[in-house]
Amino acid sequence: MRMEKMAKNLGRLLLTLLLLPLFTQAKQFKTPEKALAEIYPNAQIEVKNIVLSKEQQEEVQRLSGMKLDTRLVSWYLVKIGKEVIAYAYADAHVVRTKPEVVLYTITPEGRLDVVEVLAFQEPLEYMPDEEWLKVFKGKELAPGTLRHRRDIPNITGATITARAITDNARKVLAIWQVLFGGKR
Repeated sequence: MRMEKMAKNLGRLLLTLLLLPLFTQAKQFKTPEKALAEIYPNAQIEVKNIVLSKEQQEEVQRLSGMKLDTRLVSWYLVKIGKEVIAYAYADAHVVRTKPEVVLYTITPEGRLDVVEVLAFQEPLEYMPDEEWLKVFKGKELAPGTLRHRRDIPNITGATITARAITDNARKVLAIWQVLFGGKR
């Protein structure tokens, strides 16, 4: 009887171990290239690595109110033929203690288009849903805009995540404005 109970418990343990990966990987994340191919299915994606000058870095910080830790930025130019139809930037930052990567796409007019979470290492209950991310569509960098709890609503239970995505949206739009804003 005891051996039978041990075998049953061992069976449950093995089943739990086999099923655990299904429950811990609740969301399948994408690379920036895959996400952009889904958003803009008939476009070509070109990666452009740019080293900002010290003056450009300072201007980004002034416009966004955010510290820019690196002068090397990688942008994705989304093109149909020779025409740029969108710009994209995959911003990696830390939320609480773990990394998050958010893809921001920007129209040629300088407005946010799509915001998508590509990597999120915090518990998934803190991750924003697609409906909340849609609030960013059409937003642009202007004085007093893109402020958490003013222009962008909070996420109950995920305030730090909401603030990080909002603050970094300002930073990404500032980088775009410094690099591409005059070339419309």
